[in-house]
Amino acid sequence: MSGRIESIEGRSKVRLQHGMIALVPAAMLLVLLLRSVWDVDIFWQLKLGEIILDHGGPIAREPFAALHLGEPLPAVGWLAQASMALIRSLGGWGALRAFDALCWLGGFWAVAAACRSRGAAAHAVALALVLAFLAALPTASIRPQSFAALGFGLLLAMLRLRPKPLVMIGLGLPLLVLWQNFHPSVSVGVLALGVHTAVDALAWLRGRTRRIPIASAILTVAAIAAMFATPDGFSILAISATNAEMSLAIGASEWRPLWISANWENAIPVLLTLLVTCWLLLRQKERRFDWSELLVALALLVMTVTAYRFVLFWALAMVPVIARAATATGTASPDEVRAVPRWLPVAAVLAVVLVVPFAAPTRFGPNLPLQAIAHLKQQDVRGTIYADFPYGGPVIDAGWPAWRVAYDGRYYRYGHDEWQYNGGIENGYVPLVDVIAKWHPAAFLIQEDHNAPLARELARSPKWRRVFRGQDGMQVYVPKKR
Repeated sequence: MSGRIESIEGRSKVRLQHGMIALVPAAMLLVLLLRSVWDVDIFWQLKLGEIILDHGGPIAREPFAALHLGEPLPAVGWLAQASMALIRSLGGWGALRAFDALCWLGGFWAVAAACRSRGAAAHAVALALVLAFLAALPTASIRPQSFAALGFGLLLAMLRLRPKPLVMIGLGLPLLVLWQNFHPSVSVGVLALGVHTAVDALAWLRGRTRRIPIASAILTVAAIAAMFATPDGFSILAISATNAEMSLAIGASEWRPLWISANWENAIPVLLTLLVTCWLLLRQKERRFDWSELLVALALLVMTVTAYRFVLFWALAMVPVIARAATATGTASPDEVRAVPRWLPVAAVLAVVLVVPFAAPTRFGPNLPLQAIAHLKQQDVRGTIYADFPYGGPVIDAGWPAWRVAYDGRYYRYGHDEWQYNGGIENGYVPLVDVIAKWHPAAFLIQEDHNAPLARELARSPKWRRVFRGQDGMQVYVPKKR
């Protein structure tokens, strides 16, 4: 009798454990939905998306930057901008938060589901999801990069499942083209496909497998072609190079290595994930890793260490590595498979996505000048708003077409000389009179610590009056006579 009771208790304990494991995807979604909106660039992206929807396609000419109006406009991420603008127009910020979170997490879930279907233990997949999620979480906000996470995750899932060549090619071709038009990062897919093709080809040459990697080889070539399958064509190379150059010149931390002080906090979860993975690999008595998965993860780790912006792709690539290493046996046991209903993770995710956006209204980060912009709108000004460049996006979303901007967060939009000029303004080398002569601003929206010399000149000027000052030092100035 006691043995039977112990057996029942044991089964109940297994069900409880695996029930908690099954709720990991819903917990990830909950954490993501409770985060505030902090990315300043999503605002101009949404406004551009609205224009794309009205126009019926990508916009060819610059609409926002005062000194660049009418110039050719790159179509970087145009499909993501249109999709996000459509979702916001239909359901507001709450719907957009849910949509973005599902895309961002969809990549993680896709590769995790592929690992599970190939025999990885439930606890191993859950551990992989948690560690990868923590590593990439600092980068999570509403922005087109969420589509990149989905695209790369789906590609990794397909490489893990290894469907028949025709199926793999049929699914891979549209995925690669859509991915590049949502977010221009399919070059990461080229890396993953190339590594898998090379490793599989070497195994075939050594006689370890009879399967020639035809599908992955074709998709590697297709991924290279997909890099140019956007309205920008081959000019995407120059656009990307300019964006990288200007980002480094501005000092954007996501483009810089993990060892700089601005990225030390971000490096902690990366280091934790790496240490746990190494421990799992070293404690194995038999080899439990796939060279293709491991080499892709190592390559992306090097890229992440040298430029933090690649951490999302590295985290996704770590899911199959960790899941494989943490699985004690080759396949999941029947008791484990029957421990919880298959519908539980899906039901939990649906419950979170339907309830949380309404129960927890959208919160905006304190770095966003929304209160200052609200006061500026009351002034009924039209023309160029000179704002600190991080605030250009919110200004565009709130006031275009009545408002234009001097600068915004599109690093590729402004040349090297213009960014140097911006630095001269912030450091006091360029006086207020030159700023006025160059842009003829209708108003100023600046942060007094970030742009201290300009703030001091405006405070002393008899021609400008301050109509708002926030506790964070955000200031709005308009002309005294208009």
